[in-house]
Amino acid sequence: MAVLIYHLKIMASMMIVFLILLWTTDSVQPNTPQAAVQVFPPVNFTLTVSALAQVLLHWKPNPNQEQKNYTIRYDVKILSPVPEEYDTKKTHSIRTAALHNGFSAHIRTLLLHNDLLMTSDWVKEKLPPLPGAPETSVTNLSCVTRITISSTVSLHCTWLPGQGAPEDTKYFLFYRYETYTEECQDYIKDKWNRNTECRFSVTQIDPEEVDNLVVIHINGSSKYAAIKPFQQLFNQNAIEKVNVPRNVTVFLEQNDLLATWEKPISPFPKECFEYEFYLFNLKSGNKQILKISSNDFRLQIDVTSRYSIQIRANHHICCTRGFWSDWSEVIYVGQNKLENPVAWILAVLCVFTCCTFLLVAIICKINQVWSKLFPPIPTPSNKFRDPFPNDYEVK
Repeated sequence: MAVLIYHLKIMASMMIVFLILLWTTDSVQPNTPQAAVQVFPPVNFTLTVSALAQVLLHWKPNPNQEQKNYTIRYDVKILSPVPEEYDTKKTHSIRTAALHNGFSAHIRTLLLHNDLLMTSDWVKEKLPPLPGAPETSVTNLSCVTRITISSTVSLHCTWLPGQGAPEDTKYFLFYRYETYTEECQDYIKDKWNRNTECRFSVTQIDPEEVDNLVVIHINGSSKYAAIKPFQQLFNQNAIEKVNVPRNVTVFLEQNDLLATWEKPISPFPKECFEYEFYLFNLKSGNKQILKISSNDFRLQIDVTSRYSIQIRANHHICCTRGFWSDWSEVIYVGQNKLENPVAWILAVLCVFTCCTFLLVAIICKINQVWSKLFPPIPTPSNKFRDPFPNDYEVK
């Protein structure tokens, strides 16, 4: 028992010493920014739809926040539809996003003082999904742009009606490029007279810009259901159908095939394109597709064979890869080239006709059809006796 009391006294003494040391440490430690500064979250955080598929995030600094020698920024976190996080010193931010399924974001204050970063609590806000009945939105939306000879950009979009959309549904397409918005005026309809395609022969899309966004918004109307809008963002270069390479020239130089061409119609320089060179040996049936990054090509070939050649193009390094162009027209080189296809066709027809007549004649001969169609002319019989017969006596 005495031993137990002794140990308890020792433990009590140690506890008193520990408390004295802790109090002394706290009393001599200077005040830190955490203890001296309180970080308040922003106020009046709002989300406003400012254009098609565009949201304005706006907030104000907390009036209770001290404005001493502090650096104040704001941490913004987009939760949906596409997660994103960034910081800014401004009190507003604009984001482009598809809004048909809603939009949500968080924001908080960041305070930097003496290389120490402190944060406030998050402030949350969201936009509800766009109204409409389920499965009435368009599906399988795809769009393609082309650069025309006049250096304008055309736009062609196709889609499928939603499975829950009534047969009387009418869809309407809008595109937005930067601050410009336009509604489609040229639709193609399906068998139920519903719009399923849209064409803009000229748009405000700048062909010289790199990777800007093209916003497509499609809403609709029906007597039987509320049609839910649909939005999709496209990278302008990713949906470009590149034009065909121009002035393709192919010729033979001894045992080598040489080909040259010009870049497609485009504001981008020739270094921005790559090509696929399709070579088909008509004699052996061998096919080759070669990737080329320049505007000329040399290849050793079998000069006794005849070849067909086509070339197509796509973006390479200057911007996002688009859709491959169509193949150029077929060019033939090599031996055994048909100089006059018309004469060849006539010769084949002549041989075919002769063979057909010969076959018919053989069949007719076998089945005696010829004798039935053209019987021989019979020799007339002598129905009248000679009134003066000659009697001959044998002596």
